[in-house]
Amino acid sequence: MTDAARHIICLTFDFDAESGFIARGWTTPTPRSRGEFGVMASGRILDTLGALDLPSTWFIPGFTVESHPAACEAIVAAGHEVAHHSWAHVPPAQQSRDEEAEDISRANEAIQKLTGQKAQGYRSPSWDLSENTIDLLIREGMRYDSSLMNTDYHPSWARQGDVFDLGTPISYGHATNLVEMPISWSLDDFPHFEFIRTPEVTLPGSKSARAVMDSWWDEFVYMQKTVEWGILTYTMHPYVIGRGYRMLALESLLDRLRASGAAFLTMADAAAEARQKLEAGEIG
Repeated sequence: MTDAARHIICLTFDFDAESGFIARGWTTPTPRSRGEFGVMASGRILDTLGALDLPSTWFIPGFTVESHPAACEAIVAAGHEVAHHSWAHVPPAQQSRDEEAEDISRANEAIQKLTGQKAQGYRSPSWDLSENTIDLLIREGMRYDSSLMNTDYHPSWARQGDVFDLGTPISYGHATNLVEMPISWSLDDFPHFEFIRTPEVTLPGSKSARAVMDSWWDEFVYMQKTVEWGILTYTMHPYVIGRGYRMLALESLLDRLRASGAAFLTMADAAAEARQKLEAGEIG
């Protein structure tokens, strides 16, 4: 490993609170209370980050900003980045272009009232973009998106205009100036831990927190082993990771990462560093 080696960790928290359940039509008291747990848990997450002096990025729906202003103000007061996560956690793939544009604008207005500025970055609810999303984010002045999975440690330029049909080879569209910060369901706490039962599907969740954190650690070790410079993004939800035994496992992972020399950045700062490398042709 050379002196130029740098391995970045982005700790990101999707602060859905109740919005993710309500958007799915789960509006009875118990599912709503699961989201409400995240409001309480956000405080213990902030305490942990503060004790370790670690930055993070919170993707917050406008619905959460306006429903839980004190909890969101605490995030800002602690110096963490607030990024865009829609108005009420409705996936843009389910919206018309006009609906999606209104959703993005309305949520950004709530973020601007909270932080004093519009969000630099965006993450789609349920990681499901529409064909219009990239264009709308650029029009809104976004600098990065964190919704796609085409790479792992090296961000790329988000594309527009892909043409695909199973009868012909894919024709990839043109690159934009929007930095795509890659994510993965395997590095998201929700599918590992949450129990969901509906008439259509059951997600068992409830995996060992230590085992999941070990796999997240292994992902970092592999990044260190295979690339000179890279970014690894962990995606967490306060109502999921905020359970006590999961917090203990997360704290152990953070200690290991700090001891290994990982650089912790907000997603905006990491995306700015990635932009420089993309423009210089060093990655991508």
